Amino acid sequence: MKKQLLLLVNSITVLVFAAFLNAAAQAADAPPGPGQDRPRIGLVLGGGGARGAAHIGVLRELENLRVPIHAIAGTSMGAIIGGLYACGMTVTELEELITSLDWKDSFQDTSKRKDMTFRRKQDDESFPIRLELGLRDGHLVLPRGLISGQKLAWILREQTLHVSSASDFDDLPVPFRAVASDIETGESYVMSQGDLALAIRASMSVPGIFSPVRVDGHTLVDGGLTGNLPVDAIRDMDVDVIIAVDVEFPLYSPEQLESALEIMGQMLTILIRKETRRQLAGLAESDVLIRPDLGDFGSTEFENITATIEPGAAATIAKADRLSELSLDPGSYAAHKAARTRNYRRPEQLAFVRVRDHGPLSKDFLESHLQVKAGDAIDPEKFADDAKRLYGLGLYEQVGYKLVTEGDETGVEYETTPKSWGPDILQFGISVEDNFEGSSAFNVSARLTRTGLNSYAAEWRTDVQIGTDPFLFTEFYQPLSADSRFFVAPRIALEQRNFNAFVDEAAVARFRVSKVEIGLDVGRELGRWGELRIGVQRGIGEARLKVGDPSLPNIDFDTGGLFARFGFDTLDNAQFPLHGTRIDVEWNLSRPGFGADVKLDTIETELTSVRTSGRNSLLFGLSFATTLDSDDTIREFFPLGGFLRLSGLGRGEISGPHAGVARLVYYRRSGDTGGLLDMPLYFGASIEAGNVWQSRSDISTDSLIINGSLFAGIDTYLGPLFLAAGIGEGGDSSFYLFLGVPPR
Repeated sequence: MKKQLLLLVNSITVLVFAAFLNAAAQAADAPPGPGQDRPRIGLVLGGGGARGAAHIGVLRELENLRVPIHAIAGTSMGAIIGGLYACGMTVTELEELITSLDWKDSFQDTSKRKDMTFRRKQDDESFPIRLELGLRDGHLVLPRGLISGQKLAWILREQTLHVSSASDFDDLPVPFRAVASDIETGESYVMSQGDLALAIRASMSVPGIFSPVRVDGHTLVDGGLTGNLPVDAIRDMDVDVIIAVDVEFPLYSPEQLESALEIMGQMLTILIRKETRRQLAGLAESDVLIRPDLGDFGSTEFENITATIEPGAAATIAKADRLSELSLDPGSYAAHKAARTRNYRRPEQLAFVRVRDHGPLSKDFLESHLQVKAGDAIDPEKFADDAKRLYGLGLYEQVGYKLVTEGDETGVEYETTPKSWGPDILQFGISVEDNFEGSSAFNVSARLTRTGLNSYAAEWRTDVQIGTDPFLFTEFYQPLSADSRFFVAPRIALEQRNFNAFVDEAAVARFRVSKVEIGLDVGRELGRWGELRIGVQRGIGEARLKVGDPSLPNIDFDTGGLFARFGFDTLDNAQFPLHGTRIDVEWNLSRPGFGADVKLDTIETELTSVRTSGRNSLLFGLSFATTLDSDDTIREFFPLGGFLRLSGLGRGEISGPHAGVARLVYYRRSGDTGGLLDMPLYFGASIEAGNVWQSRSDISTDSLIINGSLFAGIDTYLGPLFLAAGIGEGGDSSFYLFLGVPPR
């Protein structure tokens, strides 16, 4: 009996022990319960352009489900969202950021005009085509991308400045990896340390669109080429469970492949998804894959980017049963979030300010453009403003800044990257004009600027134009001090233009006026908004009859004298301004003592001021030119007629020694949705009053001619395109079509 009882006890013990082993095995496969060791959870955020904003919805619902995130890896837009979240930004802050950003402006390199120097504003006005080329050893050099990503880099820098001391990405509130592609080796490149903002910027450098980024000797482009959903990168961060979010664009159906662009897009998607499928194959049953239903929402639809957030949230809620197994109790999750929002100690003021430049410009010259000084408070907005001023010099592909700690001191360091296609820069312009009555003009122009010729940023600018109005102009611009305020500028100009002579509003002759002039200017820059010049000039010219009465004489003439010019420009756009003012005033003195064959004093003024409310703009303009003292020669008469210069008259239809016109122009911006490739469309009308007079005493309101116009304009990538109809007194009318810089 005793033996049987012992056998029964042993059997029960074996059964209990077996049950214990089975329960332990099941517990090892199941998520731990409260109080037990938790798995490390890694989040993978894939690339997808604007589709990647869905990651914000995913993060929001993961927080609602109290799922802790212990590591993040991201590519492209996934690197932006993931990197900012990893450095402590909340979901609400992320949503506010992407909602408030002007994405169209962020994906452009052009400086805002308020940040440009006055010389760069002149470039912007005369050469509106944004494409720049380089000229090196007699060969054209193309930029490495359509844009350098400068503005987006500033945004990333400002948002990550508080963790600039964390050079190891494992030291961020959430350890992070940014994935890019090494364009030299074709391999994926995972960044785990260094400059966080630069790493994120490198991860989203779409080849051909953004310039590549150099990081630790590697030339990096968008990580989507080699690892758009970097599961391998997160697995290497020692995680137990992976949550992967795939926002790639779906493949087109056969019915959608209707153009070469769509077929090329399909090809790229196939190549990217091939690697993504390999990464997804590495997911275990315990991992979670989230695929937001984004349909055919385009990767470039940044104007509607917030529309992807809710689909991201919905896809996460659909996985709630599985994700809830990973959730923490409220107290534990609160502690987890508190650790994520750790504060980084930052000094209250700067110990030093410096610029790292690898070109010929002097330290004093560059620092003269900075407003931040040692002893100032840490202010990311002021740092960005200074970077914009340096970038506005037009000499650099990129200008960045970062906080640098050396010992117990922290300062701000600006770093400039010269244009890879520089330092000799080519800009282009085109001008086409037709009045639908047989009169047309066509000009193609180019400007070569040789920059950074010495430590004071001297420039040699040469303009060439061929076509109806050919000219050649060259100027050497030499600042006289490190702050570049005073300058000297010798110049040479050769030009030809047509001059129409009218009798009773009918053209009776056309002269071809040719002139060669040399000059020496001295001047002073007035901040970024203006310039004052005075100079001496000497030239010769001729006016040859081309069309008209053969008895009309040809004219040879000599010029020589002094001039003074004042320029003021705060317009936000040179062609379709919405705000600001531009003033140009020029005085010319011509005297025989300087080699001229006539005595002449003239003053020319031009004023433009514009204000905008919503999509509606109102512009006031005034042009006035007068002869103070003259031996009266027709070649110095001032012409009027043409678009916004008495629009009902033909271009240059009336002329005289005194001329003036005032204009009030209304235009409304339309058709601009904020898309990356949108070109704003404008509709408007003008009313104009002016005339020409033989003597100043003839000027009166009774003598004014009233004209007006209706027009449509598009701000194209080749410059403004206008279609206009001018209406004058007595039924006069003119029609205009022109592309390029409109005549003034």
